[in-house]
Amino acid sequence: MALEQYLTVIKKWWWLIAASILLAAASSYYSVSRVPRTYQAVTTVMVGQGLRKANPTFQDFSISQQLAQTYVSMVQRQPILQGAADALGLPYVPWPGSVSARTVPGTQLIEISVRDTSPERARALADEVARQLILQTPTDSAEDQARLAFVQAQLQHLEENIQATEEEIEAEQARLDAANSARAIQQFQNNIAALQQKLASYRSTYASLLQTVQGGTNYISVVEPATMPTRPISPRVRETVLLAAAIGVVLALGGAFLIEFLDNTVKTPDDVARTADLPTLGVIARIKGKGYQEKLVAARQPRSPIAEAFRALRTNIQFSSVDKPVRTLMVASPTPLEGKSVILANLAVVMAQSGLSVIVVDADLRRPVQHAIFCLDNHHGLSNAILEPNTALLKHGWRLELEGFAGSSSGGDEGEVPERAKAIGTGSLHVVTSGPFPPRPADVLGSERMRALVEELKNQADVVLFDTPAVLAAADAAVLSTRVDGVVLLYDAGRTKRAMARQAVERLRQVDANLLGVVLNRVSPRRGGYYAYQHYYSQSQDGKRTERQRRQKRGWLAPPYLVLLDRLKRSGDGQGADQRQPAGDPSPVEMQQ
Repeated sequence: MALEQYLTVIKKWWWLIAASILLAAASSYYSVSRVPRTYQAVTTVMVGQGLRKANPTFQDFSISQQLAQTYVSMVQRQPILQGAADALGLPYVPWPGSVSARTVPGTQLIEISVRDTSPERARALADEVARQLILQTPTDSAEDQARLAFVQAQLQHLEENIQATEEEIEAEQARLDAANSARAIQQFQNNIAALQQKLASYRSTYASLLQTVQGGTNYISVVEPATMPTRPISPRVRETVLLAAAIGVVLALGGAFLIEFLDNTVKTPDDVARTADLPTLGVIARIKGKGYQEKLVAARQPRSPIAEAFRALRTNIQFSSVDKPVRTLMVASPTPLEGKSVILANLAVVMAQSGLSVIVVDADLRRPVQHAIFCLDNHHGLSNAILEPNTALLKHGWRLELEGFAGSSSGGDEGEVPERAKAIGTGSLHVVTSGPFPPRPADVLGSERMRALVEELKNQADVVLFDTPAVLAAADAAVLSTRVDGVVLLYDAGRTKRAMARQAVERLRQVDANLLGVVLNRVSPRRGGYYAYQHYYSQSQDGKRTERQRRQKRGWLAPPYLVLLDRLKRSGDGQGADQRQPAGDPSPVEMQQ
């Protein structure tokens, strides 16, 4: 697919994409808003005391890091969690999934994380789990704690002795400086030496005990206690909604492209070219209306965009075979209910509006429609003219006057040519209904009498249009296609299967039918190019609609005296209301456009 095709698919299914985004975003927001907020607290501890040593060794750090990995795996164990729950008085043991720990890469630090719906409980649990982990170290047993308390008391006593000894040395040094006799000087020097020896002993003992208090490598201390979390870590509303919307876009695009890929119907002129290898003669939008009469838009709404599309179709058919003008034309479709009868009727109207004399022959002897479109009875028609040898071919021809859409029988003598309908410009339109159902329609259409009827009708009109059954439903269309100058296939956009479209073309080509091209029916206005024309048509229809809108607006906004002057001016422009053209009926000149 080309980039333009991708963009076309996106434009076609934009509503599905928008709906998916809104549905995904709204559902995710509703779900997330109902989820309780989760808070996380983190306590940082350190394994070992290498940082407190003046000269730590590589072995100290290596052993501490290995011990840190072990303590990380212990955090989620039952003794730690149970101890934390008992210490805090919780009625439950924290779920192991809500407590986690990790080592900071390349360090002796451990980060203990606790997630909870209560920020206070999360902070308390993080600190308590760290304390429970510290209790698992060898230095935190009851005996070690008592011994450590004794050592700390001795250290405090030694600190006091060291400080007192230092003060005595300073006093003796002051006396030594003030002594005058040799005996006194000698005595003070001996006292200072004894005090210094005593101070050295105190310091040695203090250093030995201090090493015991500082502990070894297997030691855990709290570096950073947990702080009170103020913002929840989950759910992340904005990220979740954006992710859901993105997933909705992806699913909608995937679904749209999958639908387009699985859709094997003909929808665009490009599909026609790839499927049937035929040109697209016209693109007709969906014709709205409750009955057949309302769908005859070429006569009822000659200025509408759809009527303009039929004029373009008429022109393309006229130029499709310049060397050999098409006098007899058959409109067929691969399957029933694709709208070929309505298309043929509107095409006949625009041909008559251009000044041609047109005869519409309803050759669908199985499900005829033309009599319903033109409000005619179907008691006599084509089947009578063919099956009754003593009946003139056109004795029961039917005519149509476009102004009133009224049919009338042209009864007359044997062989009498039917009376021409009232001229529309210089053209006219006749309708020959199907008549009663014959037993074998295909044999009737393939008979010599049918061939003679086609030739006679060709001599009586500029163009003869034949409505036939579906190509794949019966052999009638294939049989009649050999009697006419050209065949136009009609595809229902979005409904006609590509396989059926190809089969219809192959069946007609097997009998050497002259296929002129394809008409796409019921095309979306934006896809068929009607949107731009409708915009132009609504802006200016020979200036009349714009002027009328301007007058209506001026009537609402202008002062009363301006409205009165405007009405007087309009009443003086013509000869009077009685001689004006009625607004609902187009003039003969307009009908030719």
